[in-house]
Amino acid sequence: MDGKPVPTALPGKGKVTMEPREVVSTWVDAFNRGDADALAGLYTADAVNHQVPEAPVTGRAAIREMFAAEFDRAEMVCIVENLFQDGEWAILEWRDPGGLRGCGFFHVRKGKIVFQRGYWDKLSFLRQHGLPIPPG
Repeated sequence: MDGKPVPTALPGKGKVTMEPREVVSTWVDAFNRGDADALAGLYTADAVNHQVPEAPVTGRAAIREMFAAEFDRAEMVCIVENLFQDGEWAILEWRDPGGLRGCGFFHVRKGKIVFQRGYWDKLSFLRQHGLPIPPG
């Protein structure tokens, strides 16, 4: 086996759904294109995305708006360092070209992200992109 996840069929549906690791790989590709629509399409309608330095964002439409706003604000690149899967969870360890590092945990059911939590340093991100630092 080449290490790539194998799509599995949903019982009685004949449809093929992506494994969590494959969903996150697709997520990284869409993120690196700055494609908020493609990213939003990977989430369930009631998904939660909680980037720990920020308040949780709930719902596909709100998640799409979050990504669109962030892509307008800064050019971001996700370089995969490690991508693991454990059951319904995928774990992503990443870095960017400027040296920022972080990790994300994605809960995936039936090929869609239902919950995501990300850990990264907001102050380093703001400094790296020359963005204003909010008053303390």
